[in-house]
Amino acid sequence: MAIGSKELAPAELDTFEDERLIDELKKAKEELFNLRFQAATGQLESHGRLRAVKRDIARIYTIIRERELGLRATPAPLELPEKPAKKAAKAKADAPAEAADAAPAQNTEEKN
Repeated sequence: MAIGSKELAPAELDTFEDERLIDELKKAKEELFNLRFQAATGQLESHGRLRAVKRDIARIYTIIRERELGLRATPAPLELPEKPAKKAAKAKADAPAEAADAAPAQNTEEKN
């Protein structure tokens, strides 16, 4: 296996949706920034981690680009069972309509 995070193996990255890939990319870039800062201040303990994070970032970019080109399949989104609509949501949806009906009546009273 290539050097890098065991969590971000290419086979596992294939199962991630696009949003999750972008989140992982942001996390990896933050980690790279922190590692570079530690290296500059002399506090970095494992220099190999820099290389591993760079490879993880490259791996994520590769998967994103392959999906854009259609070379790699995007995982199907998980279908969640539909939940019945709540009564509170219906009441909120009906409230603006009732307020709109009451508003013209108030305007006519003010004019007189």
